[in-house]
Amino acid sequence: LEGQTALDSGISAIAERKGKIIYTDTQKIIFSSNGDTLSIPLVMYQRSNKNTCMHQKTQVKRGKYIKKGQILAGGAATDGGELALGKNVLVAYMPWEGYNFEDAVLISERLVYED
Repeated sequence: LEGQTALDSGISAIAERKGKIIYTDTQKIIFSSNGDTLSIPLVMYQRSNKNTCMHQKTQVKRGKYIKKGQILAGGAATDGGELALGKNVLVAYMPWEGYNFEDAVLISERLVYED
């Protein structure tokens, strides 16, 4: 689910063909495929429709061979092509004091201060 969510977000740059990485920096990735040279521009601090900041970071190194569909660059909330928003925490969702409104997720203070 996390992998599909990251793909659907549109922030990941994905290789359309197999090839070899020629050059990478913070603004673009250049790779060769079957004699063609392709340049993929990266998003740098661009405003999204939800008024958040979009930024892509390269995940490939120069000289490496890539496969079709491989992640070339990811966003701030992705890691290895999957959504990565923090640690997995087991929580219980239930009504507080028996009422069915103003529900909340309660976590331990220890989780907040020690983790």
